Amino acid sequence: MRPAFAVGLVFAGCCSNVIFLELLARKHPGCGNIVTFAQFLFIAVEGFLFEADLGRKRPAIPIRYSIFKYTSIALVSVGIFICTFMSAKQVTSQSSSSENDGFQAFLRWLLGIGALTFALLMSARMGIFQETLYKQFGKHSKEALFYNHALPLPGFVFLASDIYDHAVLFNKSELYQVPFVGVTVPIMWFYLLMNVVTQYVCIRGVFILTTECASLTVTLVVTLRKFVSLIFSILYFQNPFTLWHWLGTLFVFIGTLMYTEVWNNIGTTKSQPQKDKKN
Repeated sequence: MRPAFAVGLVFAGCCSNVIFLELLARKHPGCGNIVTFAQFLFIAVEGFLFEADLGRKRPAIPIRYSIFKYTSIALVSVGIFICTFMSAKQVTSQSSSSENDGFQAFLRWLLGIGALTFALLMSARMGIFQETLYKQFGKHSKEALFYNHALPLPGFVFLASDIYDHAVLFNKSELYQVPFVGVTVPIMWFYLLMNVVTQYVCIRGVFILTTECASLTVTLVVTLRKFVSLIFSILYFQNPFTLWHWLGTLFVFIGTLMYTEVWNNIGTTKSQPQKDKKN
């Protein structure tokens, strides 16, 4: 029941998160830094208050690991940052694109694909580390969530100028009255708040899943989540859905069915009555 709940959090949180991310990126394509910073800050503050007990609770899992492990976590963080930044880059408009601009856009697209692939591989490696730690020290998903987001926060100092510039732009956005609350705020801040909250729901589900399933299963769920978010974004914003999208969808579902070995389960179910008859 707990794994099913975690998967529900992942898909519900992440699929709704992509809506607010796209709304933010359409208005300000370079807002990836402030979005990522807000997500990390929110999760770190929540963990500091309710998990670390204002710093008075000692971590169950010690944080003095080898350089190799620190490097792997840093690479994952860099990969996620690059992916977030590249996904928010504005695509060159067709009206003003030259041959050189088109080639540069293609190179950026290749860089984004490479960053996504690299981040996925490093996330899988981090999942193996987490699986090992949970076996040794017990399952502490909230603690892992807190430290994974609190420790990288000093790195945002190097992005402070860009974060401040976009905060000023957010303040200048049109006013929006929040439903059920009646408070009026700039609409970009509302989008950012909803993005942060839904991201917390999503990542909370992922970390719960790491305590309940093998790292390979977690990687598959996260990958499927990204795919469903992509399809959901295409349908919600009425972007073209081509034959290649259908082909990709088919491959994803076939791969998922192969991973879950649904055919073997069906065969076992069908053969079960025959065994009962023999008995």
